[in-house]
Amino acid sequence: MALRRAARVILVGAPGVGKGTQSERLLQRFPQLSSISSGDLLRYNVKQRTPLGIKVESVMKSGGLVSDEIILRLISNELTQRGWLNSTHPAGNVLTLASSALSAEGAQSFQDDAEVAAFLSSPAQARGFVQSQISDDPTHSFLLDGFPRTAAQAQRLDEIVPINLVVSLKTPVEVILERISGRWVHEPSGRVYNTTFNAPKVPGIDDITGEPLVRRADDDEKVYLARYKKFQETAEPLLEHYARQGVLWEVEGMSSNEITPKLIREFERRFVE
Repeated sequence: MALRRAARVILVGAPGVGKGTQSERLLQRFPQLSSISSGDLLRYNVKQRTPLGIKVESVMKSGGLVSDEIILRLISNELTQRGWLNSTHPAGNVLTLASSALSAEGAQSFQDDAEVAAFLSSPAQARGFVQSQISDDPTHSFLLDGFPRTAAQAQRLDEIVPINLVVSLKTPVEVILERISGRWVHEPSGRVYNTTFNAPKVPGIDDITGEPLVRRADDDEKVYLARYKKFQETAEPLLEHYARQGVLWEVEGMSSNEITPKLIREFERRFVE
């Protein structure tokens, strides 16, 4: 089904609520929609040894956490390279480290980590974020996965791209606990089974390879409840942020199959009709 307006979407939901399932179904239903994952961008840039990837790798090797600024820069670079974000900043939106091999025309370059840190901590105007124009072409629609997770991150993301739909997926925690208690995974492929609705043909064995299935460590009830509590603490202010912008929509269901038709209808109402 063809979109008439650009969709810039974030799905928010507790662990195990089915964000991945809903993302896949939206992508299948609307071919103009793309998935942009902050985790995938990190891994790709590290693997390709891009300037930002080199910076990310050095942070991770030192035991540090990748900063929000670097994630924002990765997202900004991705949108710019796809032609979906047009910057009017004279330095552009591409961050590199100084060298003939790494610098690019129109890019901001730096001599050392101190200059990088100074740039990343500078006001948004100086970094060019607020002088960018996002495309409204329907073919430039995307689901943003993995970021933002906090209200502070969302505020920084607003400087780059205006999100126009945030979906809050809700399923009772008791239902999620029941779901994860029956979950088994084939680790090499990532295939997921569930003893209640998608059981393997032979208990404990992958249908395709015949290899053993395992339980995820984080599928333990105590571990899950700790993750759920942390999610609630960060999600509430995040959702309030988007509610104030008028782009929050909530949907509740006992299963992914119950949620999907509601989500599709709302998506069509906003971006197709």
